[in-house]
Amino acid sequence: MHDRRFVTSLGALLVIGLTAGASSPVAVADKRTELPNVRSESAAVLDLRTGAELFGKAPDEVRAIASTTKIFVALAVRRKGLDLDGWTEITAVDVRAAKGGSRTRLDLGQTFRNIDLLRAMLMASDNRAPTALGRAAGMDRDALIAEMNAVARELGLKKTRFTDSSGLRGNVSTAREMALALRAALADPVLAEVMSTRWYEVRSRSGFNKIAYGSTNQPLIAGTYKVLGGKTGFTKAAGYCFITGAEIDDHRYVIAFLGADGKQTRFADFSRVAAWIDDGAPGARLKPRAEGKSAPPAVKRRAGGKTRRR
Repeated sequence: MHDRRFVTSLGALLVIGLTAGASSPVAVADKRTELPNVRSESAAVLDLRTGAELFGKAPDEVRAIASTTKIFVALAVRRKGLDLDGWTEITAVDVRAAKGGSRTRLDLGQTFRNIDLLRAMLMASDNRAPTALGRAAGMDRDALIAEMNAVARELGLKKTRFTDSSGLRGNVSTAREMALALRAALADPVLAEVMSTRWYEVRSRSGFNKIAYGSTNQPLIAGTYKVLGGKTGFTKAAGYCFITGAEIDDHRYVIAFLGADGKQTRFADFSRVAAWIDDGAPGARLKPRAEGKSAPPAVKRRAGGKTRRR
C-alpha cells in the first residue's frame, strides 16, 4: 500500500484551497444563525474537497502551533523521497532536538524503520522522530526546517513560519492555514493511512524495543464519526491544539482548533462542530454541495521513496 505514487502540483492546492470560489459551494438557505460554541481561541472548518470555509473563529490569527508542526515534517520528508522501508538510528542529535518535550520511547542507539518513525511522530508525537526522519531524507535539522518553510510557501500559507522541527520552540500559523496543510497531508495515501491508525506496535531493528503506540486523536479512538486523521499538540505558548479531518453527514471536512485552555476542550469543540454540521450547519458561511465529491489533490513528491509491502 506504500508504493502508490502521486504527482499533483502544490500550486493546484493553493488555487483550490485559498480561492475556493462561489461556484463550488452554495449559500446556506437556512436563516438560523446558531453557530457552534467553540471554546478554542481560533478555529476553522473547511470543506476538504473545495477548501471552502463553513465556520471560522479568528481563523487568520497567527498563533503558536506546538506539535501540529509535525504535519509539515511529514510533508517535507515525503517530498524529499523518504525511503519508507529504510532504517534510521536515533542519535544524540535527535535527543538534543527533543529536549524539553514529553517522554520519548525511541531510545538512543536503537534503529527503526522510517515508516515506523512516521507513526511514532504522527500518532504519538514523539519528539525524537522529526530530526531522525529529516536525516533519513538527507536533511540535517536546519535543512529540514528550511524544507518545511518551503512546503508552506508552495502551499501558499503566508502566515506559517518554522524555526524548530518539533514544535517545542517557536513555529506559528493560523487555524485556516493548518486546516489547509492537513488537507494536503491527507491527499498523501501514506500519511493518511498513518494518521488514521488507532494503534500500532513499532519494533526496533534489534528487536529490543517493542513500542505500542496509540493515537492521541480522541475522536478517532471514539469512532462516533469517521475520522480521516489528524494531529494534536500542546505547549504553554500554544495551548492545546487539534487538527483533524472527518466525514460528517456524508461529507468530508478539515477542522483546526488552536489555543484551547484544556486538554479535552479541543475534542469537545470537535464534538460541538460535528453536531452542528449534523444539524445542517445553521448559520454557516457556505454550505458544500452534496454532489460531485472527489478526493483532494495530493502534494507533489520528488523521485524516490520506494517501499515494499509489509
